[in-house]
Amino acid sequence: MEFQKDNSFFTGRLKSVGFAVKGAIKLITTEHSVMVQSTIGVLSIIAGFYFHIDRYEWMLQILAFGLVLGVESLNTAVEKIADFIHPEFHEKIGFIKDIAAGAVMFAATAAIAVLLLIYVPKFL
Repeated sequence: MEFQKDNSFFTGRLKSVGFAVKGAIKLITTEHSVMVQSTIGVLSIIAGFYFHIDRYEWMLQILAFGLVLGVESLNTAVEKIADFIHPEFHEKIGFIKDIAAGAVMFAATAAIAVLLLIYVPKFL
């Protein structure tokens, strides 16, 4: 099947959004790390409503989880491409995958810090 690019602005954007939604659904339904991170995101949304966090706390919380899920998505793409290109273990592929996983760790650490800054004072 040959892919033909849609050059019209509206239908081209609509198709792009469709592909993005399809990719997000695949991530949420197949990747365990994304399932865990999405669950934490949902729990933080529930906590936000429960504790009546202000709009700036909402912005930080949403930005933090968007960052984590975005970086995790890119990490997953890097891993899938690496596994496709070189299915057997290879030291250089392992190095690349470790770096991508490290990026997720940085984003997740920042998100945890944001959650702690928002919610620890609510318990004190």
